[in-house]
Order: sequence, then structure tokens, then C-alpha cells
Amino acid sequence: MTEDILIVGAGPTGLTAACTLLGLGVPCRIVDRRDGPGGAPKALVLWSGALECLSRVGAVGPIVEAALPLARATYWSRKKQVGGMRFGGLDGTAFRHPLCAPQPVTEAALYERLHALGGEVEWETEAVGLTVAGDKVTVALRTVQGRVERGTYRYVIGADGTHSRVRDAVSIPFEGHTYDRVFLLGDGRLEGPAPEDEAQYHITPEGVLVLVPLPDGGHRVFFDIAADGNTRPPSDEELQALLDERGPGGLRLRETWWSNRFQVHAKVAPAFRAGPVFIAGDAAHAHSPAGGQGLNTGVQDGYDIGWKLASVLRGAAPELLDSYEPERRPASVQAVRNADQQTRMWLLRNPMARAMRDATMQSFSRRGLLEKQMLPQLAQLDLDHSASPAVADLPGAAAVPRGVKLGRRVPDTALIPLNGTKADSLHQYLTAGRHTVLAYGDQAAGDMAVRAVAALRGRGVDDITDVLWVRPAGDSSGAGRAGGAAYARCDTARVSGPGFGKEDGTPWLAYVRPDGTVGARAGIPGVLELLDRLPSQRAGAAEAA
Repeated sequence: MTEDILIVGAGPTGLTAACTLLGLGVPCRIVDRRDGPGGAPKALVLWSGALECLSRVGAVGPIVEAALPLARATYWSRKKQVGGMRFGGLDGTAFRHPLCAPQPVTEAALYERLHALGGEVEWETEAVGLTVAGDKVTVALRTVQGRVERGTYRYVIGADGTHSRVRDAVSIPFEGHTYDRVFLLGDGRLEGPAPEDEAQYHITPEGVLVLVPLPDGGHRVFFDIAADGNTRPPSDEELQALLDERGPGGLRLRETWWSNRFQVHAKVAPAFRAGPVFIAGDAAHAHSPAGGQGLNTGVQDGYDIGWKLASVLRGAAPELLDSYEPERRPASVQAVRNADQQTRMWLLRNPMARAMRDATMQSFSRRGLLEKQMLPQLAQLDLDHSASPAVADLPGAAAVPRGVKLGRRVPDTALIPLNGTKADSLHQYLTAGRHTVLAYGDQAAGDMAVRAVAALRGRGVDDITDVLWVRPAGDSSGAGRAGGAAYARCDTARVSGPGFGKEDGTPWLAYVRPDGTVGARAGIPGVLELLDRLPSQRAGAAEAA
């Protein structure tokens, strides 16, 4: 018997993929060789793009409750502040600040959500063999009792970390380099003038010190040193000596509860897919911890492959899966490159190069360029998928305003709810992570929306699709209000101000994917082609067939 989907690895990436699949009505199996959820607080910072994914799968609430919002990052050289970047200035998102949330908090929230959706991780179950034959994958799984089980799957997601056996089994290399520096970190309590809501980077000729406040009142200290073959976690005395050498002075590290010593890589796999096998998270890319990009990129990988596989298994065109690699690999390459550039900036030793770096940092900070240029890259919020094979302009697309860009995040706009929704903005409406048909305009757009609702209900996919008729700000006709005949069958709202579309009510359509990206644009002539891009089967129909 062939099962549909196996996920190997139950870290944040694998759990996000599983929650996404289950939330869209597609069952999956998820295994992990560990004996339970991870307890090491390796990754700390969650940025807006990943937080929006976690929100769509219903896991963000406990994370926000437990996390510490960060207000800024500051950069120090020769005991003086040479730069800074304020957080909170990102527009069009509910998550304007990065959150400090140790990795176990994120994993626990996802694990709880997995259970609520009816899923379960099979712990102490290790993938020990994988072969691809045509469009099927046979996987050998070894349990803690030593029993080996073989099963056949339509798709496998390898979310099993940097040393991925899934990646190796399909002969995908891991390209890049390993730094000749070792990184030490420790979590504990700091006595002295420690930052309360900011990350501090103290860049010295000997190396870097990073200070990050933790939600429970503690702090993380982070250093780089020359590789010496030592693999043991650093002692409190070693961490304190580095803190005295590189820090601002007056800080004492107490009650350390976790420390680690590790080597860092900058690597990206040249392919994220081998037939029915996909790799995601650390299996596909390894980052320097600079900027906190690794876990964030992995969560977005897991969400992306999750909604695409769910769509295909519910009747969307299989070619949708061809977009996973061209959409996620460029984002991963950019994240690894950004982290690598920051790390190299930390490791500068030449006095002239250091002086130039400090002067550039001061200039960029003074002009606000760090916030304008660096912050959106770290947030990974508005990725460019305009070259993806999964987006297209359809007949009548010229009617769509230029601000609604193909392959980009749909712009937000304030809404006045009229029927079927309480959302007061478009982005709030889209937080459910469903396939959305957006119809803008006068009554002709309402007619298209009603037809779309009927078509999607006829397919049995109304559990994962939404139709929203957005009426122009000046349109005050009665159609679309609660009880308003056929128009009450679709969600209806009115734009609360100008700027979203043509005020004359010229109708247009957009298909907004579960990730908030504009997947297709059309006018009235393209409505049927647009609907063809959405799933077309009720849950369980593919298995029954």
C-alpha cells in the first residue's frame, strides 16, 4: 500500500510542514530518531516572515505569549556604539518586531498544534534507507526496538538536519564552506548593565561578543574563537574571560544553565528536489547564526512545501510542485549570503578595514539605511516570486492595479466588513492561510465572486478556499450586505479609503495563495482560468481514487 506523505524530522521545519498539511485536510506521517521534542535552546529569534507562517498554521499564540519582543540591535567597536537599527518599523504585518523565543518554545507550540490537528510524531524512528523508483519512494524505518519497516510513499520531505540522510540518499550535494572559527555560547544571568530589549554586537580585534536578552530575564552570550579541536561545551570561566575581554565592562555571568560549542557552515544544496523527494530546513541550507536566519528560513520552507503538496493532493496541477525549488532556493541563498556577510564583518582583523567598516556603519545608521535595507532582508516578509512557474497573468490582467504585483505579497488595505467576515484589513482576512479568490469592483465583481463560491463548493474544497468581494470605497449600494440575496453567499467588505483599485469600480480578480503571494491576476475574461489554479477535490478524494 502506498501512503501519501512521509516527513523525516520533527524539528520546526518538519512540524510546520505537518501542521500545514493537516490544516489543509491532507494526512501525513512524521518520524524522528530523537526520543522526544528538542530541549536545547539553539535558535532564538523569530522574524516576521516565519511568524506569519506560524500564525497561518495556528501555532503562533503560545510563542507570542512566551517571547520577548526586541526593540533594536546596536553595534559597538572600541567600546563605542558605531551603529544601530530600530525594530518595529515594518509595515503590513502583525509582527512588526522580531521575537526572542528559544527554539523549544517554537517546537512546543508546533507540537501542541500538531496534536490538535490529529497528528502525532513517531519518536525513536529513524530513516535508514531510501530509494526512488519512478514516482514512488520506498523508505526503511528502524524503530527503537530495532525492527525495520519498509513503506512506499508518493512524496517524502527530508527535514532531518544538516547531516540529512534523505539528502544523501538522493545524492544531492551540500555546497559551501565551513568557517575556521568555532562559536561558543552560553545562556545564564548577567549582573551589571545588560541590555533589556536589544541585541548588542561588540566587534573587537579578538572576535565578536553578541548579547541577547532572553524572555525569562536571562541573557545569551555568544563568541567566536579560533578552532582548536576542542568539542566540549565551554565552561563558565571560559565564557566569563571572553566577556571581560570583549564586553563593555562590569558584566558578570551567573547561573549558566546551557552552553554549547559548535562549528558553523555557509552551505546551500544545489537542488531542493529529486523527483518525489524534497529537502527543507537545515537539510537544504546551513547558516551562520548572524541575523538568526536558519530556523526562520526552515519554517518558511516547511510551510511552502506543505501547502503545495496539500494542494496537489487535493486536485491542483502537479506542476505546482515544480515551483518549490525556484521559490525557496533563491530565498535560502540570499539568507545564507546575508548571514555570511555579517559574519565576515564580525571577523575583520585589519585595522584599516575595521575603521572603514565602523565609518560605514555609522553613516548607514545615521541615514536610517540599516532599517530600510537590512531589516526587510532579515524579516523575509516580501519575497520575489515573480519568475516562479507557479504564477501567471491571465486574460484581463491589465485591469489589475500595478500595486497588486504578480508573484509578490499582496498589499494590505483597510476594510469595512459587510458580510461573512470581521476582518478589518486584507492581511487579517488572509491569516487563515487558505486559497483566496479576491474580486474587486462593482456589482460585476460581485457576480464573479458568487460564481466562484458556487464553483468551489461544487468541487468540495470550500474548507480550504475563501472568496472575498472587495467593493470600492465609494460604493454604497445595498448588494452584498447580510441577507442580500445571492451576494450573501460570499464574504464581502468595502475598502475604507482610496488607493487599492480604480474608484470607477472596474472589476478585477486575483488569486492569493495560502502564503499571501499573488498567484494569478485576471479580469472577467480570465475567471475560469483563475479558478483552475485552485484545488479541485474534497479531502480524501485522492486516496479514494
